[in-house]
Amino acid sequence: MLILGIETSCDETSAAVVEETGDAARPWAVRSNVVASQVPIHREWGGVVPELASRQHIRDICGVVERALEEAGATWSDLGAVAVTQGPGLVGSLLVGVSFAKAAAAAASLPLVAVHHLAGHIESLVLQNGELPLPSVVLVVSGGHTSLYLIERPGRYQLLSRTRDDAAGEAYDKVAKLLGLGYPGGPIVDRLARGGNDRAVALPTTRLTHADRNAPELKGDLDFSFSGLKTAVLRYVNGKKGTGTLSDGEVADVCASFQRVVVTALLDRLFDAARRYQAKSIGIAGGVSANSRLRAELDARGGRRELPIFLPSLALATDNAAMIAAAGLRKFREGVLAPSDLNADAALAL
Repeated sequence: MLILGIETSCDETSAAVVEETGDAARPWAVRSNVVASQVPIHREWGGVVPELASRQHIRDICGVVERALEEAGATWSDLGAVAVTQGPGLVGSLLVGVSFAKAAAAAASLPLVAVHHLAGHIESLVLQNGELPLPSVVLVVSGGHTSLYLIERPGRYQLLSRTRDDAAGEAYDKVAKLLGLGYPGGPIVDRLARGGNDRAVALPTTRLTHADRNAPELKGDLDFSFSGLKTAVLRYVNGKKGTGTLSDGEVADVCASFQRVVVTALLDRLFDAARRYQAKSIGIAGGVSANSRLRAELDARGGRRELPIFLPSLALATDNAAMIAAAGLRKFREGVLAPSDLNADAALAL
């Protein structure tokens, strides 16, 4: 069966066609995955402007879907269902994708499947690598999310921890902005960090030991926090600017030191959770999973502990519709369909 996936949760308009393979170990294959990025539009503002994002989705959605079908060599009559991101995300952006998917499914008499954006990121690991050895602990880390999930059965995601303030990707963008590096900040900081001394700047690492009053069901000691780290970078940079502008070498040192602390915090909690829940595999998904240091250190730690590690390809790491289609196939085979009055949910819980 072929399924059309649609993703418009933030600033990428994406459509993809994914097919079932009939192989239980590697159940899905990508036929097409088209992404229209809005980075050039938002770069001059230093971040995503929700109103501009939703308007651009309206301009792009029809052409992106048509191209996805064309590249897949498929027509509407070849599809078995339509999957769409329901949330979380920017509500205006989500509404464009949800409205289009509802109309398309109704016009083509196709079932509609609503997908949680983070479920899509988790299933990108399966789309890339095949079914994971379970139980598995997966870190979803991006510009808007930093969360740990335990997966004991396919399609069942148990939240273990989350960030209490900034997401890791958000912290990257804010540090890049205060250094005057441009947007999006993550890839720029990653690139400059390779030429810096990661011990040049002493930056704090947050270790939480108590439960979050806003999420008392979580123990809390696996939670993340990056606001203090961001503030420490700000104070260091402001202190340096008092004596003149930062040299290129000093900027690289700040990037390297900041990145070392972030990557260490992410991997420490990921491997702590893996030990605690006796995971047979671990994975990292989301936009920050494209970070070069994170990938290298994950590979090294996994090798030392003889624990299988899984990552998406770079194309599947950032927001894309192929992962939404894959998660949609998972739900479709479980018989979970969306009603015709489906609505976007900017704060949708997984």
